[in-house]
Amino acid sequence: MLRLDKISKIYPTGEALKEVTWEVKSGERIGLVGANGAGKTTQFKIIMGEIEPTSGNVIKPAGLKVACLSQEFDVHVENTVVDELLRAFKDVEEIRHALHVVQHEMETAAPEDMNKLLHRLDKLQREFEAKDGYALEHKAEKILPEIGMSLADADRLVGEFSGGWQMRIGLGKIMLQEPQLLLLDEPTNHIDLETVEWLEKYLKSLTIPMVIISHDREFLDRLCTSIVEVERGVSTCYLGNYTAYVTARQQVREAQQAAYERQQRELEKQQAFVDRFRASATRSTQAKSREKQLDKIELIDAPETEETTLRFRFPEAIRSGREVATIRDVTHSYGDKIVFLGANLDIDRGDRIALLGPNGSGKSTLLRLLMGAEKPTEGTCAMGEHNIIPAYFEQNQAEALDLNKTVLSTIADEVVDWPDTKIRTLLGCFLFPGDEVFKKVGSLSGGEKARLALAKMMLQSANFLVLDEPTNHLDIPAKEMIEEAITHYLGTVVVISHDRYFISKIANRIIEIRDGELVSYSGNYHYYLEKKEEEKNKAIAQKHAEEEARRRAEKLAKQKEKEKSRKEKK
Repeated sequence: MLRLDKISKIYPTGEALKEVTWEVKSGERIGLVGANGAGKTTQFKIIMGEIEPTSGNVIKPAGLKVACLSQEFDVHVENTVVDELLRAFKDVEEIRHALHVVQHEMETAAPEDMNKLLHRLDKLQREFEAKDGYALEHKAEKILPEIGMSLADADRLVGEFSGGWQMRIGLGKIMLQEPQLLLLDEPTNHIDLETVEWLEKYLKSLTIPMVIISHDREFLDRLCTSIVEVERGVSTCYLGNYTAYVTARQQVREAQQAAYERQQRELEKQQAFVDRFRASATRSTQAKSREKQLDKIELIDAPETEETTLRFRFPEAIRSGREVATIRDVTHSYGDKIVFLGANLDIDRGDRIALLGPNGSGKSTLLRLLMGAEKPTEGTCAMGEHNIIPAYFEQNQAEALDLNKTVLSTIADEVVDWPDTKIRTLLGCFLFPGDEVFKKVGSLSGGEKARLALAKMMLQSANFLVLDEPTNHLDIPAKEMIEEAITHYLGTVVVISHDRYFISKIANRIIEIRDGELVSYSGNYHYYLEKKEEEKNKAIAQKHAEEEARRRAEKLAKQKEKEKSRKEKK
């Protein structure tokens, strides 16, 4: 289908890709993984023809239709849904526009110009028909159910829909183009868990091959048939999903380390012989021979060190009381919108709670209520009375940073006893490598500020962490660092995240916001999924039982009616 053959890309700042080689075949779903800056998006741009490789070739069939869904979704919010879908047919839309222009000109044209306009109109109409232009609106409407929309949504503005629904519209535009290869660049960014799960099912239903860049490891686990790892510009291919890749990568590195150590021992042994007998009258010839053999040996490299070199631990804090926070009979609303209705929750020491629910269900509101940033309309939200020291990371935390400080000084001021190398290692884990640490905070992007704010918050000595989407804007090594830190953390955690892999690693309790209430599952994420499946099956069984009872009641009523009719006839 498509093959990258020894692709290299060199920029003035350095070599981004080094003889990258991999291929995607019919029916395959490739996960392209690696730290930010490893060269993943560069490969997509080379495949799409947006940039040229310095060397190497992209081998693909002539006329292969490749489409890419970027994280921005490329939608115009002022368009109606159907008009936005029709943007998939750019060339046809240009002809349609030209037809409107000619028809408008004919309304006021002088008689001597009419013949020329008629010829132009005829030519455009033939082009429009040849490209099946009159059927395109029907095609656009036909794809609406596929992306979870109804015909009633066709005339609504794109801007009326959430980011998750805009992603669906963007994907619908791509599928209308009938691509033969699909590229997806961080498709799960900024969409809620429900939409991520919909996207998984939709992509699984497709037969076209695809290549996926994502930091969502659960998404890669459920979809991918193989993984291409890009590390320091070099690619390595692994069969299987993300979990299989992690296992295989560890085995490969362990085998390489063992081979490297064996060779080093043998080299040391041979070198010792050479050094001992080089000047010997009787064995110098043998020593020189071995020295020549040593020069010819192909050396085994030591495996590359992991990208995440820092094993971060949260600062120690005093032990809190058993009761960390309570929510009692909380009702909360914004105008006519009721978010919580009689909600109750106990948070105990050692709980690592993941808060789940669709966008708009009130997850962030709950954290603000816990922290006292908002007061409930009714009921109480209170911290425990004994030694509760909270640390709160909210999505707009970056706004509190000092814009005049550098990235380095922002962290250094929090950890005065840390050496400069340790601070820079931490910042590297949060994607501030090299001279990036000397940037002024005021010059950072929104995502960069959020990463810096998270790094700063993690240095606080607290026994109750309240985290709102802490893994946004982070790559996989940085997520793994935070997972490990939370796993070893002795305090209490409440976290909002759409990253299921992250949740499955750190949570020992799940709280789902459902119809304004807080439903507790005392187990990890997989336990929660099992219980949800049980609830679903129970609901289906109950519905069937109710339908069966209704049918029996109707049958009995008809029998009684017939019996009554027979008696009346007698």
